[in-house]
Parts: sequence; C-alpha cells; structure tokens
Amino acid sequence: MNDERRSAPRKPTNVPIEVTDSISGESIGRVGNLSRNGMMLICHRPLRDDALYQLRFHLPDAHGPDTEIEAGVHTMWTDQAATNGYQWSGLRIISISGTAAILLDRWLDARMA
Repeated sequence: MNDERRSAPRKPTNVPIEVTDSISGESIGRVGNLSRNGMMLICHRPLRDDALYQLRFHLPDAHGPDTEIEAGVHTMWTDQAATNGYQWSGLRIISISGTAAILLDRWLDARMA
C-alpha cells in the first residue's frame, strides 16, 4: 500500500498485540502496525477484501483502567504473507468510541515522542 494515501502515520508495534473478532470471539491475528485511522494485521485466519469486522485488542503499556480498544474496521486490501497460512490485511478504522479513540491517541503519541 502506498503511504501517501494514509491520513495518519502508522507505528510498528514492539510487542505482540493479539486481535480478536468481537462477534465470534476468535483470535484472528496480531497487529503489524497501527495508527489512529487504521492498522495492518498479520492474520492466521483469512479476512475478506472489502468486508466489515468488529475487532478488539489490548494496548500494551497503556495507562488507565481499561486498555481494551474495540473498533469497527473495513478491509482495504489483503495479501498472502511469506509464511504459509498467514495473510496481511490493511484495515481502515471506521467506528471507535470516543474513550477508545483518546486511549489510542495517547498510546500512539507516547511512541512518537
């Protein structure tokens, strides 16, 4: 994906952030990079192109009583990863609560300092 199309810079994660499908409760993969507007997932369960998902994950080292982020996302692209059975998926965040957005913004800002 071309970086110029992103409205916010993505930050690579230095620890695994496991992602769960909120509807099914299944683990689908982990975050490769993350921004206020989207993320790239490394999936062990394939996602469909141009599909909507409700996902949740915990931000490591985040401060506050609840570090869980739940967001509605739209799959923008998918690609087979070099490791057999895995997929990369680019997701745009389309729905996130105000509280979760503030937590995510603070977490990202702490990594940019």
